[in-house]
Amino acid sequence: MVKIDEPLNKYTYTKTGGPADIYISVGNIEDTAKVIKYAKENNVPVTYLGNGSNIIIRDGGIRGIVVNLLKLNDITVTDDRLVAQSGAAIIDASEMALQHQLSGLEFACGIPGSVGGAVYMNAGAYGGEVKDCLSHVTAINEFGDIITLSLEELQLGYRTSRVQTEHLVVISAEFSLKKDKPYDDIKAIMDDLTERRESKQPLEYPSCGSVFQRPPGNFAGKLIQDSGLQGHRIGGVEVSKKHAGFMVNVDNGSASDYEALIDFVQAKVKELHGVTLHREVRIIGEKLK
Repeated sequence: MVKIDEPLNKYTYTKTGGPADIYISVGNIEDTAKVIKYAKENNVPVTYLGNGSNIIIRDGGIRGIVVNLLKLNDITVTDDRLVAQSGAAIIDASEMALQHQLSGLEFACGIPGSVGGAVYMNAGAYGGEVKDCLSHVTAINEFGDIITLSLEELQLGYRTSRVQTEHLVVISAEFSLKKDKPYDDIKAIMDDLTERRESKQPLEYPSCGSVFQRPPGNFAGKLIQDSGLQGHRIGGVEVSKKHAGFMVNVDNGSASDYEALIDFVQAKVKELHGVTLHREVRIIGEKLK
């Protein structure tokens, strides 16, 4: 499916984002590779979009081609190996592991992202990270070649990976899991993590998830809370009163509102605590002219 000047706010969790010049929803690996090769040969910029959970797309939109990978969403299990395509929700992968009595992906049961996005940023929660159970990935490089990368070759670190630095496109990921717990024990862990997430996070509003990386020896949310910034609003976006590490779209906020609030919070925390907060959320696209 190809659309011209497609508004991207309908594809992001923040409900913000201007239009894509060309929006393509791919249905298979071959079409994905063709788009990438075309873009490379014709010097057209290309941006990849999963489910838009940890991203802010600016109000001016994105030039070139935006490729949506959500239709690549198959998940299969063989013995203790789970293979998920990039567009599958990491939550669904976690649930599939539970159904096959496999442990290792419990931490992901509340992460609102795609498998491709989870690998891209080495997503993690509640003491677990993608790198803890990932075996290898199949990806496409900027020339349209399909490649396989081992866990070591992916160079996964705290919210970073080789996928980011080399502009690779994750097509599928294989997770090495364990048959070391009964179904009820795995489910109990996931139920507990889900309850903790729902009780602490502002899921009732659009947001981009956790805005900042965890500073060494501290927590971004605590620093923001201690700075008296909960409830501080710019435009339609405010620092969540429920969890200071989140910024929520409470009144038709824009991407520029998000950026302004992020800048303000960073400056205030630096001023009051001497700590520089680094963004976890990605900001892409162009500002309105």
